[in-house]
Amino acid sequence: MLAGLDPDQRKAVTAPAGPVCILAGAGTGKTRAITHRIAYRAINGEISGRHVLAVTFTARAAAEMRARLTALGAAGVQARTFHSAALRQVRYFAPRLLEGRAMPELLESKARLVGLAAARVNVRADRTGARDLAAEIEWSKSSLVEPGEYPVAAAKALREPPYDPAKVAEVFAAYEELKRRQGVIDFEDMLRAAVWGIEEHSDVAEQIRAQYRHFVVDEYQDVNPLQQRLLESWLGGRDDLTVVGDASQTIYSFTGATSAYLIDFPRQRRDAVVVRLVRDYRSTPQVVGLANAVIKQARGSEARLRLELVGQRPAGAEPELKIFPDEPGEAAAVARRCKELIGTGTPASEIAVLFRTNAQSETYEKVLAEAEVPYVVRGAERFFERAEVRRAMIALRSATRSISGETPLVEAVVEALSALGWARGQPPAGGAAREQWEALAALVALAEEHAKTPAIEPVGDGAAIQRDPSLSDFVAELQRRAEQQHAPTVEGVTLASLHSAKGLEWDAVFLVGLSDGTLPTTYAKTTEQIEEERRLLYVGVTRARQWLWLSYGQTRSGGGRARRPCRFLPQLERRGTGGPERAGVSSVSRKPDRRSKVSSCRICGATLLAGADRKLGRCPTCPSDIDQDLYDRLLDWRRRTASELDVPAYVVFTDATLVALAERKPGTPAELLAIAGIGPRKLGQYGAAVFALVAGESPDDLAQENFEN
Repeated sequence: MLAGLDPDQRKAVTAPAGPVCILAGAGTGKTRAITHRIAYRAINGEISGRHVLAVTFTARAAAEMRARLTALGAAGVQARTFHSAALRQVRYFAPRLLEGRAMPELLESKARLVGLAAARVNVRADRTGARDLAAEIEWSKSSLVEPGEYPVAAAKALREPPYDPAKVAEVFAAYEELKRRQGVIDFEDMLRAAVWGIEEHSDVAEQIRAQYRHFVVDEYQDVNPLQQRLLESWLGGRDDLTVVGDASQTIYSFTGATSAYLIDFPRQRRDAVVVRLVRDYRSTPQVVGLANAVIKQARGSEARLRLELVGQRPAGAEPELKIFPDEPGEAAAVARRCKELIGTGTPASEIAVLFRTNAQSETYEKVLAEAEVPYVVRGAERFFERAEVRRAMIALRSATRSISGETPLVEAVVEALSALGWARGQPPAGGAAREQWEALAALVALAEEHAKTPAIEPVGDGAAIQRDPSLSDFVAELQRRAEQQHAPTVEGVTLASLHSAKGLEWDAVFLVGLSDGTLPTTYAKTTEQIEEERRLLYVGVTRARQWLWLSYGQTRSGGGRARRPCRFLPQLERRGTGGPERAGVSSVSRKPDRRSKVSSCRICGATLLAGADRKLGRCPTCPSDIDQDLYDRLLDWRRRTASELDVPAYVVFTDATLVALAERKPGTPAELLAIAGIGPRKLGQYGAAVFALVAGESPDDLAQENFEN
């Protein structure tokens, strides 16, 4: 049971009975540690498997835990989500608690009933509004907030309710009344019923506590106050509790989750054993180094439990930071690279493109479809399948008949969408409403991009004229994109938001759209919200096993105000100074030297940041077009020249400069000076020889000419 465990995992597995807090960084084997701990204790006879309740947050994680425990020979352990465990207990004790009455039906979704409740108190709420109201009610109930307490609690929590807080409280109260009348309960009620059954019925408490004596909670940084109340009810003052979590992966506070219970665990339980798992078995040292650099600057209470990960895998490729002129260029480069990775043997299912908001997916759905790269969208519908986008396309088609054909395209699109209540620059409060607003904003961005490409109109006899694209042209383009993206796929590149990517991992990960205003989002106003955005980037970085790409477009579509890079990316420092570039990322100074020349890859167009890349004039992953014969002649010439001058060879030209010369083959002084590291002095010293070698002369010919001169 202890074989193959590292020292920290072994400490976690063999810790004595009682409170144990395992602080487990990304990729450090937390599931291995907790399943081995349960199995170790069971096989040693310290506990019985049937007396263990292990809870986590997803059915997938619970199933994986059960499978591992079965393989380890730990039979009888209950591994469930909080909701599944509570439902099982409530159903079992319902005849006793309800005195023979039938158990209420469980609501799968609140939205319909919330909509009815809103109408009862004269709040006009469409489906989107009902979803946002439901989210506020879920947050309230998970935070143990009653309807009358909502306005004050929401203000303290800096919530942005979709309606006036007093009105939300009225809808909340009406919703609770409707549930009682219809004899139904929601998921939060189920957790509360489990708590009530234990706290108010001593016989129920005695039976549950006799059954479950040892508890394990995974992802403890994500528990909410209601779940913590249920856990305390299960424990009943006992302390055989193992919790596992990582404060640096706290990214769900908007749902009511809080890392406070993880942070305070050692203080609340003075005799707790605290174990830190820092050996990262998932990612290469280069990816781990970047993750450490990102989270190193974190502030706030979560930063007190920050872990410095230590990569355990063999060295791999350095993470790449790419800056493109605009978003379409960024997306096209990502699609090309995905295709190359698949072509060289990386399965499509081992590649992910991760972004901050679901509205960003459309651009990548389009370019991957055009590149014939299969993809799947995780955690959300495909862009053109979303209800708000379908409604928008209907509105745009209708507008082709009502809006003058002389109206500029973007203006026409904005006017058509205004009929749906959309207004530029006015994102609404409420998560669902804001997400829908962003989806329609993405359509406007597409219109701005489409407006830059003239439409070609045949005029007969094979002739054609160019004209500004119309609304009808744009609607046809949207329909083409929708049809292209509806192709069914079984396995493909994963497109997902950073929130949806939590708990997953891939061989190759693209983190895209990393500009301030997107990550962190403009909606993050407080210090706490900004820090949660930083943790989102950290989660994204730690999804990559072997290969990581980070990028952003300086503008949306080739125009407008230039964006700044994500503030969480480590600053550019020279290699060897102990700075973040050891992590393999070249970043951009917050105040770049305006005198420095911006270099772009001559193959893919990305901005080149690392000195070696600027010298080559291309990204390290773009194909080399080196002239091997010229390179060999340059090597021979450098050796002879260094010998004549009695200096080390690199003083003449470095190895990287020779590669750049053999790839770029400069034929003029300007072309030679364009290679980073070559200035007027070296042009005067060696320019004539380089031009002669590029033209085909050999080092022997040059030596003979020098002798004759």
